[in-house]
Amino acid sequence: MDNASARNLWGDFLDKHTEFAFAKAPEVGYFGDNENDANTLAELAVKEIKRATSPSLLGIQLREEPLPKIDDFFIVTDWEGTAKCIVKITSVKMMPYFSVHAEHARLEGEGDKSLEYWKKVHWEYYTRELAEFNRRPLESMIVVFVQFEKVF
Repeated sequence: MDNASARNLWGDFLDKHTEFAFAKAPEVGYFGDNENDANTLAELAVKEIKRATSPSLLGIQLREEPLPKIDDFFIVTDWEGTAKCIVKITSVKMMPYFSVHAEHARLEGEGDKSLEYWKKVHWEYYTRELAEFNRRPLESMIVVFVQFEKVF
């Protein structure tokens, strides 16, 4: 783990939770694709308002990232890389964008927590994310709905 802040937070967590001493080192990163979103979403995760995220499957594949897995840990940072909290994945579901519903939006905890808000900001995000690869989002694209709980 290159990030010293994340390494220190993970070490503090392991000091208190020795049962995870042999867990694989968690992924480290922020939510969103810009400073304002990353910092806002990290604070929502710290406050346990944000309890889910939903990357596009195509974006994950194009970046050659591993799919999130239940029981994986993730260290949430702000835009600058300062570790803010550790979350543990509790559920991973794949679904078409058009089937995301109000409960998903509420669990993500963003904006006014409405489905309308979720669809607006996520469509904008997916558009930016996929533009790097000369692709565009579709209503039928698969999103990976990941629920998590803050553990530290």
